[in-house]
Amino acid sequence: MINDGLGVKGRISEIFESIQGEGVYQGIRQLFIRFYGCNLTCKFCDTRLKSYQEYDLDRLIKKINSFKGKYHSLCLTGGEPLLQVDFLKELLPKLKIRIYLETNGTLSKELNKVIDMIEIVSMDIKLPSSTGLKGLWNEHKKFLKSALKKEVFVKTVICSSTELRDLKEAVRLIKNFNKDIPFILQPNSFEIKRELIKKLIDFQEYSINYLSSVRIIPQINKFLKLR
Repeated sequence: MINDGLGVKGRISEIFESIQGEGVYQGIRQLFIRFYGCNLTCKFCDTRLKSYQEYDLDRLIKKINSFKGKYHSLCLTGGEPLLQVDFLKELLPKLKIRIYLETNGTLSKELNKVIDMIEIVSMDIKLPSSTGLKGLWNEHKKFLKSALKKEVFVKTVICSSTELRDLKEAVRLIKNFNKDIPFILQPNSFEIKRELIKKLIDFQEYSINYLSSVRIIPQINKFLKLR
């Protein structure tokens, strides 16, 4: 997000139409805005953004309106869209489409500024043994508390390195809010093999003892070679 004295501008890497490849809304038709920049560096990241264009509100709205498809929703993805929350605060009230936020689930203060303008939150829980980063449990707890004001589901990437103790902590965090929150186990697309599939099944078997909706869902956009 940039403010050059002429108004807030957003850093946008790409705008495109496709199907949703992840989570409980997999397969729906969406318009995507990919925001540049992220506050995390997960080792499994499949979206290393290297460039962006600056958009002011009028230019971005005109671009959005140039797409004529029938979409379920507008997906804000990244990167991490909430890093540009001041731009989102200006943009979202001007849009007449359902808003679907994809987020790493760590920026609760920023979410609180726009939650009333969002319909669906796809929230990640970043397991430290998957990401190679420190645990973000407190950040995720605060974020999920705010996200529950709207429809929310949680997904987490499972890698060959993922440890059961981290999964247990994620399950505990979700259950303490609401056992009916959908929980998605998403295999790392770079590592899909027999050993990882077994781990996913084992993790699901553990999780369904505590949560009512636990699904194993890979990224279908990867299989279909879509963005």
